Amino acid sequence: MKELWTEKYRPSSIGTYVFRDEGQRQQVSGWVEEGALPHLLFSGAPGTGKTTLAKVLLAELEINDMDILEINASNENNVETIRTKITNFSSTMPFGDIKYVLLDEADYITPNGQAALRGVMEMYHTSCRFILTCNYPQRIIPALHSRCQGFHIEKLDITEFTARLAQICIDENVEVDLETLDTYVQASYPDLRKSINLVQQNVVEGILQRPQDGDKASSDWMLSAIEMFKAGKYKDARTLICSQARPEEYDDIYKFMYRNLELWGNTEQQQDQAVVIIRNGMAKSSLCADPEINLSATLIELQMNSL
Repeated sequence: MKELWTEKYRPSSIGTYVFRDEGQRQQVSGWVEEGALPHLLFSGAPGTGKTTLAKVLLAELEINDMDILEINASNENNVETIRTKITNFSSTMPFGDIKYVLLDEADYITPNGQAALRGVMEMYHTSCRFILTCNYPQRIIPALHSRCQGFHIEKLDITEFTARLAQICIDENVEVDLETLDTYVQASYPDLRKSINLVQQNVVEGILQRPQDGDKASSDWMLSAIEMFKAGKYKDARTLICSQARPEEYDDIYKFMYRNLELWGNTEQQQDQAVVIIRNGMAKSSLCADPEINLSATLIELQMNSL
């Protein structure tokens, strides 16, 4: 079986982790120099490196595997998990100096579960520390925010994002043209993990394939839509998006529209007008009785603007 590129190219040290600014690098390095971590809350968009940074820190501190408990809170998110699994782990003596609980996607923990977690963090803080990751920090109760040092991980600059993806292709001896690579970036930015997965699954005999029109595979439909937009097939792209997108993905689609203004016009005036159209569409989305119709109407207006 092929090795997963997301794991192969996952940063394993502070030196290989990509920080957005030197201040964040120094802050993380300071935690390592102290030899122990405080309770931490990492927030940021999916695929930006929250869990990776947590694992980098634990590796840098050389924490014994027996002193680490990893839980995906999107699957185990109830009070019972906190009261049994986490409490039992936290209450026993560590093999080293401190135990660590990594709670991935902690924003999925129920409010009652988060309240129970607060008590565990207080009771065992001298021997056990918690690292929470979340996509939506507003879903974390204030009591947990106050007990953790917050650390927001910004998305990579799109140029750096593209360069990272291109470097992986070079390292894997994959033949790729820039136009095709740009399509994958447009479909997945800022989720680097998703982008790497998409590229790997679309490499055939050492060549990154262009998405095929009408490909409705769940992971590829947005790639196909972008190809259609580039070819001027606005109606086909609109039909594909509205038929494939789930309601929870609509916000991401509006963000995609905003990031790729060049699809809606070549002139500054057209792009400025596109911004107005997209903002109006986003504003109406939460109020509209049928968000799918609103999304389709926004795409039609963008098409008319681009003509």
